[in-house]
Amino acid sequence: MKRPIPVYEPLYKLKPIAENIWIVDGDLIEMDAVVTVLPFSTRMTVIKLANSQLWCHSPIAPNEVLYNQLDALGPVAHLISPNKIHYAYIADWKKRYPEAIAWSSPGVEQRAAKQKIPVAFDDQLTDKTPEAWAGQIDQLIFKGSAFIEEAVFFHKASQTLILTDLIENFETEHFPSWLRRKAYKLARIAAPDGQTPIDYRMTFIGHQRQAKECLEKLLAWQSEKIILAHGRCFLENGSAELRRALRWIR
Repeated sequence: MKRPIPVYEPLYKLKPIAENIWIVDGDLIEMDAVVTVLPFSTRMTVIKLANSQLWCHSPIAPNEVLYNQLDALGPVAHLISPNKIHYAYIADWKKRYPEAIAWSSPGVEQRAAKQKIPVAFDDQLTDKTPEAWAGQIDQLIFKGSAFIEEAVFFHKASQTLILTDLIENFETEHFPSWLRRKAYKLARIAAPDGQTPIDYRMTFIGHQRQAKECLEKLLAWQSEKIILAHGRCFLENGSAELRRALRWIR
């Protein structure tokens, strides 16, 4: 099947990033952007905690192939909505794993209710790391946007920062359409200089100090790798890439 932008095949397969941390690439979705609707590749992150439970960040559209791989790895215990846009498939995952805790991000429950997508969240993400993954994964609510607050995470053992929409990094040189390549570049989400999408960035106007304080905390984690939900990840020089991508924060 010909797609408007490339996906990161093989899809629905656990791909190791380091010990006890994997990514899983999914198929495309469509999202509203500044001037048009853009296709986005999707990606989730899976971490195996010290108690062998699985922590699943931004779950993608599921299928049996993926379920079977996870079941062989350990019990799915935590389903993470990192921001109010990334939640649509959590209800499907809860049907398969009813004992898993569904964690809500700021504003996601209100958005889900407004869009009439029923999701039964069990607990809320805050700046305080829950006991379930304390000492293993640090977290922070990235503040400053008038529209969306994203929960960001740091897997300490692998020094991996896990982001969702705060940075996007599409490899537009592989896009079949020059017009679409141009649109992604105008949105500031084209590799190798993937950044915060321009429409998201504009929602920080007037709140740069909050954003800068959050950025300093992220930099203090000294990431070696950065996993992104959309586009090419940064698997080396993480802190330098973070500074580059968020250089608009003054």
